[in-house]
Amino acid sequence: MAKEAAPIILNSTITCPECGHSETERMPTDACQFFYDCKGCGALLKPKPGDCCVFCSYGTVPCPPIQSGSDCCA
Repeated sequence: MAKEAAPIILNSTITCPECGHSETERMPTDACQFFYDCKGCGALLKPKPGDCCVFCSYGTVPCPPIQSGSDCCA
């Protein structure tokens, strides 16, 4: 019997590396999110080197394409 794919999680909690503020956001399923404005301090977050988006860098859950095993933003 084939293993069923895990459901894609669409919400991720982003934690700002500048001030530590956390906010749960819904991730886009059709695009990568390269920038995020922290709602605590206003810092503009960008992906870390080697990561495809801010959710993969600062979120509790990686973006939907990464969760599904695809290339993000391809």
